[in-house]
Amino acid sequence: MGFLSFLEVASMPIIEVLIISTLGAFMGTGYCNLLPADARRSLNKIVFMVFTPALIFSSLVKTVTLEDIISWWFMPINIGLTFLFGGIFGWILVKILKPEPYLQGLVIAMSASGNLGNLLLIIVNAICHEKGSPFGDGEVCSTIGLSYASFSMALGGFYIWTYTFHLIKASAVEYETYKESLEKLPSTDFDDNAKTPLLSTENKDQVAIVFSTSRSFKEEQEKLVIPSPRSIPAEEKPKFWGRVKIVLHEIAKEFIAPPTLAAFVGLAFGAVGWLKNLLVGDEAPLRVIQSSIELLGDGTIPCITLILGGNLIQGLRSSKLKMRVIVGVIVIRYVILPGIGIGVVRAANSLGFLPSDPLYHYILLVQFTLPPAMTVGTMTQLVDVGQAECSVLFLWTYAVAALALTAWSTVYMWILS
Repeated sequence: MGFLSFLEVASMPIIEVLIISTLGAFMGTGYCNLLPADARRSLNKIVFMVFTPALIFSSLVKTVTLEDIISWWFMPINIGLTFLFGGIFGWILVKILKPEPYLQGLVIAMSASGNLGNLLLIIVNAICHEKGSPFGDGEVCSTIGLSYASFSMALGGFYIWTYTFHLIKASAVEYETYKESLEKLPSTDFDDNAKTPLLSTENKDQVAIVFSTSRSFKEEQEKLVIPSPRSIPAEEKPKFWGRVKIVLHEIAKEFIAPPTLAAFVGLAFGAVGWLKNLLVGDEAPLRVIQSSIELLGDGTIPCITLILGGNLIQGLRSSKLKMRVIVGVIVIRYVILPGIGIGVVRAANSLGFLPSDPLYHYILLVQFTLPPAMTVGTMTQLVDVGQAECSVLFLWTYAVAALALTAWSTVYMWILS
């Protein structure tokens, strides 16, 4: 496959996303008014509670087996490393460029979380059916690639709905604090020398715990905002195991998010043969349930993309992200992480951790090169913070993704040949 062939393969899914986003943007304008803010929020809740879990569950049940889970043990480590290194460099970017405090979690999330689901599946399927593909017969390659991509989607969903969701919810707490600070600003007409709460050291002595999205910001803050350790008397500070208990409780709350639960249940049904046979196959007694779940899952990506497009109009008008922050995220996702990925995969292969299938190696490499996960847009809509900035980041990162994926795919094919 030449560079132009790679460009066509890599650009097609990106162009599809941009076209649907443009449609969503038009639907969100006053001219059309089919997708106003309230409609986007309602649709996003349906995506979170129904469509995304259905997509993850149906993909896993259909393609993943117990033998696959055992033989692909390095994939969760590889994906975890993409989040680890992306998060580290995202944190460095935040410390250097200092965006608004309530946007810092979003910047780190976009740096760490790759689109490990449908976009990876589309790319692998297109490459397998391209003439001259180095991965063998197109149908066989596509079937195996579907299993790899579905497993990647489930693992990515686990990391995203725990680590990334935690970051976004923390950003929401920062945003609520920021709004309350602005509301308390005194009028300069009456007291020019008044000290604002935003600059007051007293405001810095409050630390908020992340909250469940089923409650309002105000209610959660009234219940969960606690004094920071600096302001708690020594005898009242929680002991080590008390802090561990709090952290484990927060992690447990992330595990019960519908997409994460769907991933666990899907892996269980895929790994246990008799459960899988109940849903998958022409003779499966409950195959109509699997078909219905697949229909629901098919609505995930179009709905998410339309919502992003609707948010984009607001983002272009009111985004507080500076261009250097956007450039920083692009550099992390398309320059730093792919270089790290080559080192990780080659090291793992030299140590004998990977099966010999070059398509599996390619999947691991591409996981370091993908644009940010579109699910981040779902999260910002759920907690009602950073939707505009998230849409702008998606616009630029996906616009660059076609060339970046093409260039790195060429490098990966050269390495694997």
